[in-house]
Amino acid sequence: MCGICGKYYFQEDKRVEEELIKRMCQTLVHRGPDDEGIYVDRNIGLGHRRLSIIDLATGKQPIHNEDKSIWIVFNGEIYNFLELRSFLEKKGHKFYTKSDTETIVHLYEEEGENCIKKLRGMFAFALWDEGQKKLILARDRVGKKPLFYTLSNKTFIFASEIKSILQDLLIKKEVSLESLHSYLTYGYIPAPETIFRGIKKLPPAHFLIVQKGRLRLKRYWDLNFTKKINLTEQEIVEQVYELVKEAVKIRLISDVPLGAFLSGGIDSSIVVALMSQLVSEPVKTFSIGFKEASFDELKYAQLIAKHFRTDHHEFIVKPDALTILPELIWYFDEPFADSSAIPTYYVAKMTRQHVTVALNGDGGDEAFAGYERYFASRLADYYSLIPAALRENVIEQLVKNLPESTAKKGFFKRLKRFVKAAGLPSEERYTEWMTTFSDEMKSFLYTSELKENLSHVNSSSFLKKAFESAQAGDFLDKLLYVDTVTYLPNDLLVKMDRMSMVHSLEARSPFLDHKVMEFAAAIPHNLKLKRMTTKYILKKAMKNLLPQKIISRGKAGFGVPIGVWFKEELKEFAYQILLDKRARKRGYFNSKFIEQLLEEHIMGKIDHGNRIWALLVLELWHQTFIDRANLAGPLIV
Repeated sequence: MCGICGKYYFQEDKRVEEELIKRMCQTLVHRGPDDEGIYVDRNIGLGHRRLSIIDLATGKQPIHNEDKSIWIVFNGEIYNFLELRSFLEKKGHKFYTKSDTETIVHLYEEEGENCIKKLRGMFAFALWDEGQKKLILARDRVGKKPLFYTLSNKTFIFASEIKSILQDLLIKKEVSLESLHSYLTYGYIPAPETIFRGIKKLPPAHFLIVQKGRLRLKRYWDLNFTKKINLTEQEIVEQVYELVKEAVKIRLISDVPLGAFLSGGIDSSIVVALMSQLVSEPVKTFSIGFKEASFDELKYAQLIAKHFRTDHHEFIVKPDALTILPELIWYFDEPFADSSAIPTYYVAKMTRQHVTVALNGDGGDEAFAGYERYFASRLADYYSLIPAALRENVIEQLVKNLPESTAKKGFFKRLKRFVKAAGLPSEERYTEWMTTFSDEMKSFLYTSELKENLSHVNSSSFLKKAFESAQAGDFLDKLLYVDTVTYLPNDLLVKMDRMSMVHSLEARSPFLDHKVMEFAAAIPHNLKLKRMTTKYILKKAMKNLLPQKIISRGKAGFGVPIGVWFKEELKEFAYQILLDKRARKRGYFNSKFIEQLLEEHIMGKIDHGNRIWALLVLELWHQTFIDRANLAGPLIV
């Protein structure tokens, strides 16, 4: 795992400043604490920070081909690199390292841009072809590894993190109001946009060619749910088991110690169970808990740890965990409202004290239909059959005024959320469930000036485009596709990447192996969600592997009791930050509406915990990245 950066002047007579590349690298030290490498040749400069995982001795980057006409800086892991290396050596290519990175250089020589399609793993890289004066940026299929770029005044700059790009003082720090609008809708900013006007994310499954002053963006992979396999249920069960096991096995390749995150959910439990079969020593497992009972899942993690005799470690997250909030803001670079970043930070910190690589269960829900919203969508189809007059005049009115608990799965809160959206058309219903601030709520939250500036923007267009792009017949398959290209890369994988890399920990996700994902997409939808059973086929494939208590438990999620904390220990902190003079002066929000949100939350009328968190993160992000001229590190609150 590493950090990469670089600069490219389109004018060949300009020379890239080596000192700038060094400064850009220094902001990425947490991503690569072990080594630094820089290549500058006239108008092109590449920088690399290395976290040594494979080929500890000779894997220093940037890496080049035989005649040094092609150079690469790479972040990630290629799990089929030995197979590719063997193929390339037979073609006559000469290797000077044992690293997976060098494989890409020679594969590019052999196959050009199509080489990306042959890579199995997680990656973001920049490759410079001196002969063609061409820079290629590429990102893995699902978006596990990040890559940002900007084009300004015939100058192209890229990096693994935005703060690295901002080391070039010619880059202006201007807030994109459209992105701010998206953030308040989803809790994240969808690719290709960022919170900074002019700075872009390279989308997953894309590569970008920079040549002759032009940028060309190309997609090289997508999931197709229309081509279904013609196998018996038992044959599918056997293939699911073998594919997932093989995906775990190839992710055990490492020259440094490995472990696993263990939440006690089915996905991480499967990964730990398969690791236990594949390694000779006890698997090192790491879990997070809370003192708030409805959020604590440790008993399930302990069950798996005991069952597989793992070397188990635990940490309890308390409200004072928010002392790390300035650090979270700093490492995310953009406003990011998924509060489960807090426990992810702590589990990664604890894990790094013991190992350098950790496997996790990310992607299992999207591949095999694990979220509650999937069967909620099916239930809503039945609900919509109730006469509209009865729904709107009786049921919705009764549910509307129910108090909301801050418990993880408060029944009334979930009921209100379901009923509010259940009568909508299916795509609008999903959008409503995935929204932090609805359009109606934003109409009260925004100042008249902000509303005017955003009058042309439809914040739901992002999900609408994803639905339109889905190659799927059944609506469940459409939901799986949309989650895979929106929520997964823009929220879950951002959280995992940033919070693991803060601690120089490499996170690997077997369920996000593209062969697993492609096979899962080809499974008939009724074998993923069977009646109201989520992950039906995965559970059947793993029923002899896991304890029945884990197989039969419902989806828990990685929730955080911020709603409770904002009522108690963090109440004053929320008031202080959100109603501060600096926050009011920004001109974005109606302070009286924010006061109303806080009061409704504290009185227990509506659980606004996630909304308060989103606003809090946004304000602290402004103080960190916009108010300060010098981006020297996390804010001191």
